[in-house]
Amino acid sequence: MSTLLHAGRFRLTLNRPLVMGIVNVTPDSFSDGGRYDALPAALAHARQLLDEGADILDIGGESTRPGAPQVGVEAELARVLPVLHELVQWQVPLSIDTRKTEVMRAALALGVDMVNDIAALEAPGALAAVADSAAAVCLMHKQGEPQSMQAEPQYQDVVQEVSDYLRQRRALALAAGMAPERIVLDPGFGFGKTLDHNIALFQALPTLVGLGSPLLVGVSRKSMLGRLLDDRPAAQRDAASVAAALLAAQAGAGVLRVHAVRDTVDALTIAVALAPNPGAQP
Repeated sequence: MSTLLHAGRFRLTLNRPLVMGIVNVTPDSFSDGGRYDALPAALAHARQLLDEGADILDIGGESTRPGAPQVGVEAELARVLPVLHELVQWQVPLSIDTRKTEVMRAALALGVDMVNDIAALEAPGALAAVADSAAAVCLMHKQGEPQSMQAEPQYQDVVQEVSDYLRQRRALALAAGMAPERIVLDPGFGFGKTLDHNIALFQALPTLVGLGSPLLVGVSRKSMLGRLLDDRPAAQRDAASVAAALLAAQAGAGVLRVHAVRDTVDALTIAVALAPNPGAQP
């Protein structure tokens, strides 16, 4: 596996996990819906995340939480394009979180460096749109659609099925001409998975790292953490999110998609500085 992620204008080293800060410009995201859907608030939040140590900013204009309604192309473009137009001038790595080919093309035309797609480029024209650019891509596994994906997800072997899907989507991206250094994979925690499925996938992260591309792990503030904490609300899950991010990093994750950037960066810094040395002499 490469130690570099080729993402548009940037070559990002993977000698430590990259921290991806979340900028939701939506009125209905599960943890911060409506807080950053106005341009000044979105830009201020983006600046804060960068100041806290984010390596990449991930901008999304459609909530994909369980039960979320679909957003039309024009509405999503109206949400994300003004933010992207400003952010691309900051000369920082930018990701567009979308599953719509039209939104991908518009964002890529502005100079976005990565496409983060929960549908793994399955939409008509999406694979070609990204392959024809210099951008990186994150290919995610999901079962079903956000409107109903948590109704009754079922697997025979969740780790094997997710692995097979990601391996297939990666192969298609390579066949379309994308260099291996441009591909990131995401198991899709919470996207058509029960708590038991999510736990099995998380515990299998060292195996998933072996699929050949860096893994993006996004469990920040998700309901799987809330359920493990007696149904704690999303706003009170940051400590759990940092703990999960640290465990994912120790398992080999290459990118951590998080809300609490400063706390995550601090935890990673301390983990490196204080990591036990098995060879130390008493």
